[in-house]
Order: sequence, then C-alpha cells, then structure tokens
Amino acid sequence: MSDTKPTMEIIVNLLNEKVSVKQDVYITTLEIFQKVKKILKEIHDDLYKKLKETKTELELLYEDKGPFEVDLTFGGDILVVSMHTNIFTFDEEHFLHRSNYVKEDPSRAYCGILKMYNFLKDSIKYKRNDDIGYLIGRIFVNKDEHFFVEGRRQLGFLYNDFETSKIDDNSVRKILESAIIYCLDFDLLTPPYNTVNEMTVSEKLRITGIGDLKTGKRLGFRFSAERDKM
Repeated sequence: MSDTKPTMEIIVNLLNEKVSVKQDVYITTLEIFQKVKKILKEIHDDLYKKLKETKTELELLYEDKGPFEVDLTFGGDILVVSMHTNIFTFDEEHFLHRSNYVKEDPSRAYCGILKMYNFLKDSIKYKRNDDIGYLIGRIFVNKDEHFFVEGRRQLGFLYNDFETSKIDDNSVRKILESAIIYCLDFDLLTPPYNTVNEMTVSEKLRITGIGDLKTGKRLGFRFSAERDKM
C-alpha cells in the first residue's frame, strides 16, 4: 500500500486542482452566457423599436434555444451564439502563456468558449441540411471573467487584452453588435459557374421548388483568402 500512496496523492491533488478550476470556469462561462442571452434580447427589443419608427418591414426574431444556444434572426441572417460545455486551455506557444497574468497563475489559462455563427435564415427555415454556416467569432472566458475574442474584422483585434479585460454588459453588447454588423456586411455571393454546373440525380430528387442545393455565403470561394481573416 505504501508504494501506491504517492501515486494516489498525485491523482488526488490533480483532481482537486484541475477539477475545481474547471468547475469554476464552467460556472463563470454559464453566467456570462446568461448575460449574452439577456443583452441579445435587449438588442432585439431596441432594433424592433428603431425599425418600427422607420417603418422598416423585416423579420426580427429572438429565440432562446435552451441552456447552450440563443439565436437572433434579422432579415435573411441568423446570428447563433452557443456555449461549449467543456473547458479548454491553450498550447504552450499561445500568447496567453507569455503574459505575467498567466505565468503568476497557470490556472488562469483555462477558459470556457462562446461561439458565434452566421447562418442564412432560409437554410434553417427550409431545413437545407447541407448548407454552410460560418464561425465569425469565439469568446474565451476564464474563472475570473477575464476574456479575449478571436474573430473576423474588428472582432479579431478589439478584444485581445486578456490580462486586464474583464467581461461586462458593455463589452458583451459591443461584441454582439460587431457580430451583427459583420453578418450584415458578409454578403451572399453567387459561386463560380464551374463549381455548380453539374447536378447529381439525388440532388435533383431533393429539389422541392425552393432550391435544395448546398448554399453558403462564400460557397465555391476560398474563404480563407478574404480580407477579414481570423
């Protein structure tokens, strides 16, 4: 028994350290996601009032999809925000590990993730299962509510001060508004002719008069070559 005691102590210590930290991060991330839901509903309500004042007719819909997803439909777009249920850290080369903030306490590098996707409304409405949605940003949050964002355009460079930035209502609203602007600016382009000049029999049989072929805002284009890189 004495031979196994040091090993068991190592296991118990790791469980106490890592499990405890990950539980704290999970709880914090869940709380932040509730904040995201609340503020996205506020954005919906504000947009509804503004559009009503200008007599603009378009679909505007807020949908709470459960504990880990919330959607906002505006015009032909849907912004999907989801919370991953697992907790992550980063490889040794990541910029987080170079900060004094993380060097002082490596557990600060453990983060929960909120992901933001852009889908076409018709993709969901008509159940076009082969259609493409695009990841436009990821929010990383640690146990102390410090955060940074990976994303496209302003989402990729305005929110990267992990050492000093703590997420709050104001920053959540700015992130969500930036994501909505990106979705609106991210137009649906017709794919190159040579990428769509053939149709299989199964595709033909699936067509129902509403266009059942695979659709995405950049389908057939090199998405990574765009100016708004991650």
